[in-house]
Amino acid sequence: MYLRHLQVTDFRSWEHVDLPLDRGPTVLVGPNGRGKTNLLEAVGYLATLGSHRVSGDTPLVRHGCERALVRAAVVNDDRELTVELEIAPGRANRARINRGSVGRPRDVLGILRTVLFSPEDLALVRGDPDQRRRFLDELLVLRAPRYAGVRGEYDRVLRQRNALLKSVGKKGGGRRRSADPAGADDPYVASTLEVWDNHLATAGAELLAGRLNLVADLAPHVRRAYAGVAPDSHPVGLDYRSSLGEALPDGYGTPDGPRAEAGTLHDVLLTALAESREAELERGVSLVGPHRDDLELSLGDTPAKGYASHGESWSFALALRLGSYELLRSEAGGEPVLLLDDVFAELDTRRRSRLAEVAAGAEQVLVTAAVDADVPDELSGARFAVSGEGVTRA
Repeated sequence: MYLRHLQVTDFRSWEHVDLPLDRGPTVLVGPNGRGKTNLLEAVGYLATLGSHRVSGDTPLVRHGCERALVRAAVVNDDRELTVELEIAPGRANRARINRGSVGRPRDVLGILRTVLFSPEDLALVRGDPDQRRRFLDELLVLRAPRYAGVRGEYDRVLRQRNALLKSVGKKGGGRRRSADPAGADDPYVASTLEVWDNHLATAGAELLAGRLNLVADLAPHVRRAYAGVAPDSHPVGLDYRSSLGEALPDGYGTPDGPRAEAGTLHDVLLTALAESREAELERGVSLVGPHRDDLELSLGDTPAKGYASHGESWSFALALRLGSYELLRSEAGGEPVLLLDDVFAELDTRRRSRLAEVAAGAEQVLVTAAVDADVPDELSGARFAVSGEGVTRA
């Protein structure tokens, strides 16, 4: 899989860019603040419908403009598709495939697959659980685009259920008492919560099963990648920490364990929701489900967060991305495009060499750098100079 052409209009700082691309390495070189990362961000948006830098779409549209366009020609197994996304904050985004409109933007997911490594990835090791949940969910969607709908449905149900729990708490004066008719003793509240419990368990079980199986499949790739990047360091581990605790079936989420099944997890989630009902009504928020989970990263016998050095954290972040890349390329769907955003300047010689070794073997890799000297010789290929005046082939 590779991009043959990228075009952006009113995306971030760019009024318009037409960028012809080839297989192999392509390096975008230019001073910081000239828009190199914006172009990689546009490519990543086509693959994931999200940015690795911001949570919303508004910053993606050039100041003073109403919308942004990102268009790319994607070649996979000698078949070419043109994918276009129109980003319009405050309105529904629109998507096209080969110039024809599609029902939903997420219908384009799976046409382009990317793995992006950037300085922001340190947050995967040092940041909060939501960073690691997002990492898993984005990789899950790249692996199987249907999970975009599953995740969207889970988020929708969670918002509705939390709104109900919060409204019950307000009716009870802020803190519910068991004798309060506005609480669980109210037949209407109880029956309504049961309906939302079932919806949450249905979507949550499917999302949780996907994450658990993903972690089981990803962990060996990450361990090998880390050993290659930091062979003298302790081995690393990935463990999925579920809000279900010990109720989670034994072996789920481990490489040698059974495959997680949504049907089994649905029943476990329903039981956990019933057991947490009192606490949820007291606090006005859902306390059980994938939104409360974490991917625990360990270095030897200690958690990576709070214990790993700066170099070890960089190595772990790199291993997570390299492991993701190796997992995706080992499966059907086309080898992902590798995006390396200004990372070589941050790495020492060993890590640079390992990353360059993997990148040199990719069908296509797009690299940004402030100066040519930051890019290893293994990635010699097309060079583009990025300046305030535009992008020109060097």
